[in-house]
Formats: sequence, structure tokens, C-alpha cells
Amino acid sequence: MDMENYPRESASGPNLTNCTAPPASSLQAVQLTDEMAVVVVVLSLLTFLTALINAAVIIAICTTKKLHLPANYLICSLAVTDFLVALLVMPISILYMTMEMWPLGQVVCELWLSVDMTCCTCSILHLCAIALDRYWAITKAIEYARKRSARHAAFMVGMVWVISVFISMPPLFWRQRPSSGIFQQCIIEHDHLGYTIYSTFGAFYIPMIIILILYYRIYNAAKTLYQKRGSSRHLSSRSMGSQNYVDHYRVSHTCCVSDLSNSDLTLATDKLNATIRIPSFEKDIDGQDEKNQICTSRERKAARILGLILGAFIICWLPFFIKELLVGLQMIEPSPLICDFLTWLGYINSLINPLLYTSFNDDFKLAFKKLLKRKEHA
Repeated sequence: MDMENYPRESASGPNLTNCTAPPASSLQAVQLTDEMAVVVVVLSLLTFLTALINAAVIIAICTTKKLHLPANYLICSLAVTDFLVALLVMPISILYMTMEMWPLGQVVCELWLSVDMTCCTCSILHLCAIALDRYWAITKAIEYARKRSARHAAFMVGMVWVISVFISMPPLFWRQRPSSGIFQQCIIEHDHLGYTIYSTFGAFYIPMIIILILYYRIYNAAKTLYQKRGSSRHLSSRSMGSQNYVDHYRVSHTCCVSDLSNSDLTLATDKLNATIRIPSFEKDIDGQDEKNQICTSRERKAARILGLILGAFIICWLPFFIKELLVGLQMIEPSPLICDFLTWLGYINSLINPLLYTSFNDDFKLAFKKLLKRKEHA
């Protein structure tokens, strides 16, 4: 891909677009080379998949009653945000790269930059909100189950959008606007080091630290519950007392972290109460080894899911925000190719999010299968 004639220049803040050199001529003809054509096809395919998969998640949650849970409302809101990235941000970025100049005028440029920064920041903050919701659901199960409602999920979503707007809107007040001439470049002029630090930390570094801490504590909670389950099994094998029987089931069922982190705790509590009322203790002893193996398998599965979520998030966004902070501090001047690559690496996170947050959930799998069957019948 020939990047020498790109009309965009390096920015010093969290510019979620690109950065390249000024144009060689004001009305340069578009020359679509073979390499650029391949890049356009690949990026267009990524954009289409991002929109398609996120739309499928939204439709599945809206049309499946079993998925109408507060935890899934956050996932649905995340899918809406990532769908907006695929619909409003990524296609225009492809057009900008292909045309090698900004063809849509000043008003569309400012709208695009604002939507770009707001939606990408909102997507990251949604991951933080989901981690916080799951942390409360596991560590404060009974207390949080009482207030874990659709209204509470809506409040969290509203806070995410408000914070995103406050992070992305300030450049509108000092962005330079040409008084005359052809509007060729669509970039964010970052001459404010304070805003660079404020926006990069608010949009990424602080959420990343919060997410790491929350998932680390979730992992420790899973490890502690596993140890309690082991102790409970020894106690229940030596005692026929009813209290040990109840404690045994309580620990056995609360240990499945993957269930508690992906489903409604009210349902989990109902299942717990229903299981405790089983009258046969011998039945408990016979099936306990199998139950322990299931719980252990689910805990390992949950740990793998947490690792994938954290890994994808950090790989996609950390390089971009490191580059932005270093550019803002005037420590490096990255090439246009690196700028575009890191920008699209961040966009790809909007494709990965719906896959990670739904593909490990059996209810989502069934909902997706029903959607496919409906399409086949149609």
C-alpha cells in the first residue's frame, strides 16, 4: 500500500482516525493500486462482519425472552455501540484511505471525528461496565441480585455514554476550521497536552486498570470457591447432619463462576433453593463426583474466557493508545502505515467483542440457531 501521498498528518491525542503527510496536490486523481485494492477488500469484509455479528447479537437478545436479563442488556448495549462503529466510522475510514483526501466536507468531517471518538470510547467503557457487573454478581451475589434490574443496567449504560461524550467532545471547542479553500484533511488538531493525557487515560488507561483489577478479583473468587467446595466435600462425607448437607449444596452451586457471570443471579438462587430441597442424601453422595467435575470444568472455562477477553482488549487497544500518548508527548513520529494499522487494530475489537461475550453462552447459541432457521424458512 502506497502511503506517501496520504493527506493526513500525525495527531498528538487520541485521534481514532489516521495520521499521514499533507497532500502533494489539491486535486489528486485516485489511483487504486493492486495493494490498495486488496486492503480495501479486506477492510470492507471486516466492516461487514462487524456489522453483521453485532446486529445478530442485538436481534437475538431482543427476540429471545430467555436472554432478557440485566447482564445481557449490557451486552446488547455493547453490540449497539460496536454496530455504530461498523456503520458510521469504519466505512468512511475506508473511503478516506481510498480517496487519499477528504471528499465529504467540513461538517461531515467533524461529525465523523466526534462519532469515531465517542463510539470507540463508549465501546471500551462498556467492557469496564460488564466487568463491574460480573464482579458484583459474584462477590456480592445476594445483595446485588436485589438491585440488578433493567433500570440498573440502563443507568450503567447511560453513565458510560455520558463519560464518553465528556471525553470526546472538548476538541470541538478549539478545532481549527479553514475560512476558505478546499477542505482536504479530516484530522483532530491536538495542541493541548493536558487533553491528550486526560482523553487517553479516561478512554483507555483507567478503564484498563479497572478491568484488570476486577477480573483478577473474579479469578480469586473462583479459586476461593473451589477450595471451599473441596472442604465441603470432606465435611459432607463424614457427617450426615442436615446443616452440612445444606452447606455442601450451597458451596457446590455457587462455585460455578461461569454460570454466575453470564446469567441472572435470581435464577441461580432459585436453582440453589430447589436443589437443597432434594430429600435423598445418598443421591447427593452418588452424584457428587460428577458435579465436582462439572464445576471444575466450568471454572476452567471461565478462566479461559476471562483470559480471552483481557487478551483481545489489550492487544487491540494498548498499542494504539501507547502510540497516541507518545505522540502527544512529542516523543515519536510514527509513519502513516503504523497509524492506520493501529487504528484498524482498535476497530477490530468491535468485531471480537460480540464473539467473546456470546459464543460461550449456550442461551446465545440456541438463539443464533433459531435466527438461522428463520432465515432458511424465509
